Amino acid sequence: MDALTDHFGESAAATYDGDCSEMFDDEVVARTVDVLADLARGGRALELGIGTGRIALPLAGRGVPVVGIDMSSAMVERLRAKPGGSAIPVSIGDFSTTRVDGRFTLAYLVFNTVMNLTTQETQVACFANVAAHLEPGGTFVVECMVPELRRLPPGSTVVPFHVSEQSWGFDEYDVSGQSVVSHHLRVVDGVARHESIPFRYAWPAELDLMARMAGLTLRHRWADWRRTPFTHESESHISIWQSPLRSG
Repeated sequence: MDALTDHFGESAAATYDGDCSEMFDDEVVARTVDVLADLARGGRALELGIGTGRIALPLAGRGVPVVGIDMSSAMVERLRAKPGGSAIPVSIGDFSTTRVDGRFTLAYLVFNTVMNLTTQETQVACFANVAAHLEPGGTFVVECMVPELRRLPPGSTVVPFHVSEQSWGFDEYDVSGQSVVSHHLRVVDGVARHESIPFRYAWPAELDLMARMAGLTLRHRWADWRRTPFTHESESHISIWQSPLRSG
């Protein structure tokens, strides 16, 4: 199985909260935490790809005990430097295979993080790993974009997603391999810096099959954290799978 490569080292961690500022909006975070706190049902939560604690910290502030897994020591250092961050246990490792102690009523992967697993094999392993951590009746939540293939003109492989005077971003698709590389170019102090991060996209139906292979059953799918119904026009999905109510 391919190991998960850490593409979120010191340079990415140093600017992550600012680069993803729209995801740190108070309303976005509050809606997310409201749903997750309800699903936790008073139990423990496991965040895969906990990062700098955007969701873990306010969820813990709601009284939900949170445990995290993350490949990036640099990102976790930012989490631990924030108020309350040092109290959240985090294991450094590949969240598709890393095991932590105990069982959980909730596990979650937000903000497209499941796409950081760049092969189908590792994504399948992630679902199996989550299932092994869940208590009977526990839930697994994934927030992810719907692949934007309709934006690709015939014969093209590139879709721009950000253009400004100081930074540019575009996604480069390999449809045959179901992969996408996000390219980011920034000008900092007159110097151009380029970084590329690979992802693997998966349709909701493929994730459902991975869940079924792990013994999980789809319970809800929404277009967003407001629980808007998911349709063929939705640009993202919140999917919630449940483990069996009884062991075995």
